Amino acid sequence: MSTKSFVELIQDQLTQETLNLPMFHPIAVKLQALLSAKDFTIDQVVALIIKDPALTSQILRLANSAFFSGLSKVTTITEAVVRLGAREVASVAMLASQQNSYQSLNSPELKAYAQLLWRHAIGCAIGSRWLAEKTGYGHLAQEAFIAGLLHDIGNLLILKVVEGMGGSEEQPIKSISRELVTEIMLSMHADSGYELMQRWNLPDLYCVIVRDHHREQKDTSNLLLSIVHLVDNACRKIGISNNPDPSLMLAATFEAQGLGIKEIMLAELEIMIEDAMDMVNPAVGDIS
Repeated sequence: MSTKSFVELIQDQLTQETLNLPMFHPIAVKLQALLSAKDFTIDQVVALIIKDPALTSQILRLANSAFFSGLSKVTTITEAVVRLGAREVASVAMLASQQNSYQSLNSPELKAYAQLLWRHAIGCAIGSRWLAEKTGYGHLAQEAFIAGLLHDIGNLLILKVVEGMGGSEEQPIKSISRELVTEIMLSMHADSGYELMQRWNLPDLYCVIVRDHHREQKDTSNLLLSIVHLVDNACRKIGISNNPDPSLMLAATFEAQGLGIKEIMLAELEIMIEDAMDMVNPAVGDIS
């Protein structure tokens, strides 16, 4: 039997070049790369999406769901791109990609944890987009949505590694407590998530947020990082987190003060996130 600690076993798994972790749908990743080029066309966006009928169907379902309430019903991907905008559709594609990843766990012991992580990701995505719009940074709204959705991707990565180790004699999954998994996540998810994001060649602005969203900030020059950090804490305060802290004083945080966000807006943020959670079905990732 191995004498390595559980942390060391996790680290070994994360560094394996053969590690098969389909965290992001390849088309969702290609969409992000296409949009970063600035001179993309609608036809290019549509051509990418329709290569995958299942993703096409999921994007249309999500685009017409309560999650994007108030938007006109769309029936084709071209119409979705025209009406919602290419960046909104790319956000939906990334949401669909992540939805599938959080649903893909097979272990009953980890599914409930995955549900909590998914709710946190959704809460941070919705909250970050809302806060960007409310604070005068609407041009960053879509980037804020994706940054909020992906900031804790390292947690899902670790959860998948834990499940993958579950059949081994070295560390059977039934012997791994939820408290230990949480402790491992808190200490490793930022760096592990950053490595994964780089492996997938996702834009640097998201990689930096994944890496730095728990680091103490000295300024608010990285607006997306400040927004995600603040919304992450808002979710922790209202209990939508694997590391809740109801005692958090959001108005006293560096990000709130640096961005000039008042208590009334922070209270609205909390209410908005809680209301948005009503749209998330108890089944992991099922948005109606």
